Amino acid sequence: MSGESVKVAVRVRPFNQREKDRGAKLIIGMNGKQTTIKNPDSKEGPKNFAFDFSYWSHDEFEADEEGILQPTGSNKYSSQRLVFNDLGQGVLNNAFEGYNTSLFAYGQTGSGKSYSMVGYGPNKGIVPITCDEMFKTIQGNQEQNKRFEVTFSMLEIYNEQVRDLLNKDNPKGGLQVRQNPKIGFYVQDLKKVPVGSYKEIERRMEQGTASRTVASTQMNATSSRAHTVVTITFDQIIKGDSGETKKSSVMNLVDLAGSERADSTGATGDRLKEGANINKSLSALGNVISALADQSSGNKKVLVPYRDSVLTKLLQNALGGNSKTIMIAALSPADINYDETLSTLRYADRAKKIKNKAVVNENPVDRLIRELKEENEKLKQMMTGGGQMPLEGSQAMSQEGLSAEEIDKMRKEMEEEIRAQLMANQEMLAGAEGEGPSWEEKLAAANTESMTEAAVPDRKNKEAHLTNLNEDPLLAGVVFHYFKDGETTIGRKDADVKPDVILSGLSIMKNHAVITKNKAEYELRPGMPGAKTKVNGAPLTGPLTLTHKDRVLFGSNHMYVFCNPTKKDSSADLPDTIDWEFAQKEIAQAKGFDTGAAGLTKDQQIAQEQVLEILPMVSEVNAVSEELDKHRTFEVVLVSAAAQEGALGTQKGTKVMVKMKNLLNGNTWLWERGKFMNRRFLVQDLYQRWLDGDEDVQKIKKEEDPFWEPTEDVLIGNANVFLQSLAYGLDFDDRLAITDYKGQEEGSISVHVAPCTQTGKPLDEDYFVDNPSELLGKPYHFKVSIRSAEIKKARFSKGIQIKYRVYTNEKITETKMIKGNLSPKFNHSEIFTFSSVTEDHLLFFDNQCITFSVYGVQEDSVADPKLNKMSTKELRQMEHFQTPSTNRRGTVFSLDSSETGQLKSELMLLQKKFDRLEQKEKRMQEICREWEKKAEAEKDFDGLLRSVSAVANSSGTKLRTRVQVLNRVLLGYRLMKKPGESSGDSNPGKDDDTISVYVFGDEEDSMQKVATQNGGVLSHDLIKRHYGDKGCRSLLQQKNAVAAKQSGAGQKKSVSQNGVPNEGSKACVII
Repeated sequence: MSGESVKVAVRVRPFNQREKDRGAKLIIGMNGKQTTIKNPDSKEGPKNFAFDFSYWSHDEFEADEEGILQPTGSNKYSSQRLVFNDLGQGVLNNAFEGYNTSLFAYGQTGSGKSYSMVGYGPNKGIVPITCDEMFKTIQGNQEQNKRFEVTFSMLEIYNEQVRDLLNKDNPKGGLQVRQNPKIGFYVQDLKKVPVGSYKEIERRMEQGTASRTVASTQMNATSSRAHTVVTITFDQIIKGDSGETKKSSVMNLVDLAGSERADSTGATGDRLKEGANINKSLSALGNVISALADQSSGNKKVLVPYRDSVLTKLLQNALGGNSKTIMIAALSPADINYDETLSTLRYADRAKKIKNKAVVNENPVDRLIRELKEENEKLKQMMTGGGQMPLEGSQAMSQEGLSAEEIDKMRKEMEEEIRAQLMANQEMLAGAEGEGPSWEEKLAAANTESMTEAAVPDRKNKEAHLTNLNEDPLLAGVVFHYFKDGETTIGRKDADVKPDVILSGLSIMKNHAVITKNKAEYELRPGMPGAKTKVNGAPLTGPLTLTHKDRVLFGSNHMYVFCNPTKKDSSADLPDTIDWEFAQKEIAQAKGFDTGAAGLTKDQQIAQEQVLEILPMVSEVNAVSEELDKHRTFEVVLVSAAAQEGALGTQKGTKVMVKMKNLLNGNTWLWERGKFMNRRFLVQDLYQRWLDGDEDVQKIKKEEDPFWEPTEDVLIGNANVFLQSLAYGLDFDDRLAITDYKGQEEGSISVHVAPCTQTGKPLDEDYFVDNPSELLGKPYHFKVSIRSAEIKKARFSKGIQIKYRVYTNEKITETKMIKGNLSPKFNHSEIFTFSSVTEDHLLFFDNQCITFSVYGVQEDSVADPKLNKMSTKELRQMEHFQTPSTNRRGTVFSLDSSETGQLKSELMLLQKKFDRLEQKEKRMQEICREWEKKAEAEKDFDGLLRSVSAVANSSGTKLRTRVQVLNRVLLGYRLMKKPGESSGDSNPGKDDDTISVYVFGDEEDSMQKVATQNGGVLSHDLIKRHYGDKGCRSLLQQKNAVAAKQSGAGQKKSVSQNGVPNEGSKACVII
C-alpha cells in the first residue's frame, strides 16, 4: 500500500488528585473525531482540531469487580480495550500481513502516555494487549507449513545515548547506532531475546523497567526526559514447493519523553543552550515531522533531517519510510496545562499530514541468502582496499586539506562501519541458513535465563524491606532491598568491605548507612560522618527506629519507602499509598515551602508545581558542585510578580527561579527555571564524564563550564509605589523599604510621585478629584522623582542604579549609576503623560504599581585566601550556619510586601473619603441641632428634610476662608520658635492666613459663586453662618493642632505610604 497517512489519535485523561484538590477547570472537549481546547484566560471561543480518533477518558467510568475501568451511562468513556481495538488491533493485523508497524505516544509528562501504552494494574495498555493477542493468534494457527519466530528488545535513549535495558552491562557512552543498506539505522549489539509467550514478554518488560529505574537513579537522570523503544520482530516462515519464504514485520512501540517546551521554561536566554541535549530528540522529531508534512504537501525539495538525533535515526522507517504508523497524543484536561496541551495538539495536527509507503516484507530465503553473500564479498574487498567505501551526506567530503592524522581517523571510522555491516549481514545470513543453535534451542535458553532472573521468592508480603519511589509510576515499586539479621550495610561498591546494599550516584558515601534488625525493630543510623540521609524530610543525625511507611532518602536521589508487613503501625495522617509527590512535598515543607493547595490562585498553583519539580534537581546540582569542588551553591527562590522587572501592565505571577552563589566572593546570579534546568542537564553530562574517568573535566574552559557565569548586576531588591493617589489628584511622598525576594529589607529609597502640568510644575495644592471617572478623555501628567537611597550591605558600594517601567511602556527608565556610596543621591525625575485618560489608565492607577528595581554592581573579586583552602562542602556548611534561617511558610504564596503596600495606599484613600463623609455627618447634625432649638411654631419638617437631603447628596465644594484670629496664634507660635525673625506671615493675603473647608448642602452653589468673585476666598462671617460657632471652633482647633506640628517650611503637604503627614510639610486642614 502506498501513500497512506499516519493515523493520529488523541486521548484525554481524568483529573489527577492534585488537580482535583486545586479545583482545576476542564479545557478539553470532544465530539466524534473533533477535539476542542478552551483558553481559560481568554474570552475567545475554543480552538478546533480533527483527528482519526478522539478518545474521551476523562470521566463517566467506573471500575468493575476485577478493577478494570468501564464506561457508565452514555458510553462516552474510551476504555483501554476500545483504544486497542482501534489502534493496537491495526498494528497486529499489519504485522501478520508483513508490514512494518510503529506506534508512538507523545505528550507532556503526566499526560497519560504510559497509561495508554503500558497501562497500570489490571488496566493493560496497548503494548501488553497487542503482545497477548499476537501469541493467542499464533497458538491458534492451523497451518502446518507455517512457523513463527518472535524476538523482543527494549532500549532507552537518554542524553543522545542508547542503553540496552535487557543487558546489565552497557558500554560507556552507550551503544552505537549504525546504518545498513538493507535495514536502515539499527543499534549495534542490542540484545534481541527470543520469546515464545506473552508471559515471557511481560517478564522481559519488568526486567527492562527495573533496569530503567536503577540506571535513572544512578545516572541522576529524569525518566520523563528519556525515550523508551520496545521492538518486536515478528517473522513468519512459510515452507512451499520452491523453498522457504520469510515474511517479516518489525513493530516499534515508542513511549516518547515528556514534551515540555524548552521556550516555556525560559531556557532561551542561556549562553550554553546550544550545548545541551534537553529535548534535542523531540526538537529533531518535530523538525522531521514538519519536513515530512511539507513533502506530503508536494514540496519534494525539502531535506528531512533524520540524522539530527538518535531518536529520528531509529524512527526513520516509522515516520517516512516502509511502515504503517500510528501516533497517540496524550492530553492533560486541566487549565493549568493549557499551553503544553495546545502545543501537543498542534504537534499531532502536523503529524497527520505525513504519508508513508509501506510494503510487505516478503522474500524467498534463497534469494535473501544470495544477496547477503554478494554484499559481504563487496564489503570484504573494501576492507582489503579493493574498493571504495560509499559515503553519504556530510561523509562525502574530499580529503584535500586534511592532515594525515585526520585522514587516518576517517579511514578507521570507515573500516569500523564496514565491520559493523559485515557483522550485521553475517548475523542475518546465519539465521537464514540455519547455522548455529536452532530457534527452539535459542528460545529455551532465553526462557531459562528469564526464569532464573525472576526466581526471587515473593518476600515483600512477609518481610520488612525498602522499596523505591520514582516520579514515573511505572518505575516505582520495582526495586526491593531486604534486611538480614543483625546489621545490613548500605554504601558504594568501592567500600573496603562490600556493603549488603550497593548504591551509587550523587552524595552516596562508601559506608553510607546501617540498618540494624533487632527482632521486629529496625534501626537506621548514619554509616559515617557526613553521610546525607533524610527520613520523612528531616536529616538523619543519629540512630532512628523506622516505622511502617517511613520515607528514606539516601544521598541526593535514592528515595525509598520502608515497609514492614509484620508491624503496620503508622501515622493516621499518611495516605494509603506513599508516592513520589508526597515524599517531595514533605521535603519541600521541611525546607519552609508551603505545599497546601487551599486558596491558591492559578499562578500560585503553577509556582508550587515548579517548586516541587525543581527542588530535587537543585539538591542534585549542589551535590555535583561538592563532588567536583566548584565553590558554588544553589537554592530555589520565589520572586513575586511585583519583584519582577517589567511586571507592570502584565498578569505575571510568582516566578520560580534558582539563585547561584559564588562561595568564594559572594557574587550571586538569579537564573530562570528553564536556564537552570538546561544547566542541570549539562552538569549531569559533566559529572558522567568525570565518573567515566575523563581527566579533561577538571581542565574545562570556564566559558564551557556550566557552573561558571560572567559577573552581572545583581537585583538587590524592589520597592513598590501604588498609584491610587494619582486617580484622586493627590501626590505620594515616602521613604520606601527595599525588599529582596525573601521579603527581607535591604535598604530604602525616597520617592515622590505627583500629578503635574505638562512642563512638570506642581498643581495647585487644593486640586482634588472627587471621582476618577472625571479624568476620562483628558490629558494627565505626573512626575516620578527618586531623591536618594540607603543600602545596607557594603558589597554593593561598587555601584547602585535604579530601574523602573511605567504602565505598558517598553522603555525601562534608569537612574544614573552611583559608585562608591551606600547612600546615593540620585535627584532623578521623569515626567509621564497620558494624552487621553482611558479606562485602562484608571485600572492601572487603581490596581497596579511602579516597581523600582534596585541593582548593585558585582565584580569578579579575588577571594579570601582562607576560603580558597576550604572545600565546597565545607563552604556550604559554613554558609548554612551563617545564614539566618527564615521561615518561608506563610510568605511563599501569601501576602507579599507589594500587596501590603497596596493595602496601605487604599487605606489612605479611604481615610480621605471618610473625613469628607464625617464632615457631612457633622453638618447634618448641626442642622438638626439648630432645628431642635427653634420654637415649635417655627419648626418646618419639610425644610429640615430638604436641608439634610441637600447635604447628604452634595459632593462638597472645597473653599477657603481667611481667619485673622488663628493667624495671630500661628504668628506667635513661629516667633517663639524663631525669635528675632521677621516674616510676612501676618499678611492677610498669604496662603498661611487661610483654612480650607468643604461646604455642603443648599448653600454650596451660592457660596461657591461668592468665593469665585473673591479669588476663591470666603469671609469668616459667611463660614460662621454655615458651620455655626461650634463648627468654627472645631475648625480652628484642628488647624491649630496641625500648625503646631509643622516647621513652617512652606512645602506642600504630601501623603505618605502609611497615611502619616511627612515632617516639614505645610499646614493645611483638609476636611
